[in-house]
Amino acid sequence: MGLLYDKLTEYAGSDYYPLHMPGHKRNALTPALEPFARTDITEIDGFDNLHAAEDILLCLQQKAAAIYGAEESFYLINGSSCGILAAISATGQAGKKLLMVRGCHKSAYHGLYLSGQEAVYLWSEVHPQFGCEMQVTPKAVEEALEENADISAVLIVSPTYEGLHANIPEIAKIVHKKKLPLIVDAAHGAHLGFHEKWAENACRQGADLVIMSLHKTLPSPTQTALMHVNGDLVDRKRLRRYLQIYQSSSPSYPMMAAMEEALDYTNQKKKEIFDQFYEYWQDMLHTLSGCQYISCLKENNSDIGKLVVRDTSGCYSGKELYDLLRDEYHLQPEMATGDYMLAMFTIGDTKEGFIRTAKALLEIDRKCTVLVREKQHKTTRYPDTAVLQSMSLKDAWDAPKIKVSLKEAAGKISGEFVNLYPPGRPILVPGEKISTEIVSLIIQYIEENLTVHGIECRDGEIKISVLS
Repeated sequence: MGLLYDKLTEYAGSDYYPLHMPGHKRNALTPALEPFARTDITEIDGFDNLHAAEDILLCLQQKAAAIYGAEESFYLINGSSCGILAAISATGQAGKKLLMVRGCHKSAYHGLYLSGQEAVYLWSEVHPQFGCEMQVTPKAVEEALEENADISAVLIVSPTYEGLHANIPEIAKIVHKKKLPLIVDAAHGAHLGFHEKWAENACRQGADLVIMSLHKTLPSPTQTALMHVNGDLVDRKRLRRYLQIYQSSSPSYPMMAAMEEALDYTNQKKKEIFDQFYEYWQDMLHTLSGCQYISCLKENNSDIGKLVVRDTSGCYSGKELYDLLRDEYHLQPEMATGDYMLAMFTIGDTKEGFIRTAKALLEIDRKCTVLVREKQHKTTRYPDTAVLQSMSLKDAWDAPKIKVSLKEAAGKISGEFVNLYPPGRPILVPGEKISTEIVSLIIQYIEENLTVHGIECRDGEIKISVLS
């Protein structure tokens, strides 16, 4: 067991009576409380305070830093979103600009709104077959920094939602020449650096701020994450201030104990568990190599564990593949677009999970052989060209708005975010001019039965928020 969990269970077995929060008083008064009520406490004597850690919680964070090769690490109980908000706020200020990948998670845009910064976008290329965003290149970062002044920091995503890795060492060199901090949204990269078959983690590749979601790829509860800091380009006092602002003042002790144990388990058993993971992964890919139409995304920088597949026959869209796996095979994928489906595998997966997935996709591939027909799905990729920002995000989001028919929205200014979820990347950002291409794209998403946030569908009409 971990240090914190041992201490929590020891306290739970003592005769100390809680004259303090939380209100369940360590009694499982409802079924949902049963698993953790005895260890769910507040910041009482002997258990440290996450926002001013100097005892056991400081020890836990130092352990995390040692595991990932960071100078300093912080536990995040509000997920990676909290870390993204704090990173953007701590490294920038109102009137400055953040150089960021357009396909960043929506929390990055919330950070811009709260800090009063403007975005300068790094546009990634789109994969010609799969339609997903590729990783940002060092060249794109270098050119953007040469063309734009008043940049306060650079924010990239690596690995991407689809598991593509950026060349972080080269990007870090370019960014550091400008004396700027490099922020890496590595929400999907907490598993990296533990085994030679996987890429190194961003902390050891030169990034200044790295945010990781433990719950995405390690055995840790939803909403648990880490922020790592290196170098002297980030004001750490300022960073701590924003962590206190954006993070709950009542962090969950059971969650923090689970974080410690997830890291201990992964670090102590890394050879065994990642060897097994790699074996299952390779066996599945070998099986899928027998498919005629089901194609897997295989780039040199693809992450092991992200299975991105598409049907090249045109029989099934990505969403239809997703629905088939869920409805007919009781396999619940992570997400889908019109072009492809994404399934995630981690060290928590069983051999059965890999085998069932491979068998299901083989069967679907055979169906494609029988059903193959002349049907080409329209690509449903994200916008990959520059957009016209007519007003700042903050001003537009705060401005009066009206709802109009989507078909009449071209030429108007967007008043809300519009995005597919998951993963939460924006199609439209408040303040951007809505083009006819964007209107067509949103209609296409809806026709593909994808989940689009930021619109209303009532009585057969699609409405969108625009500035009045």
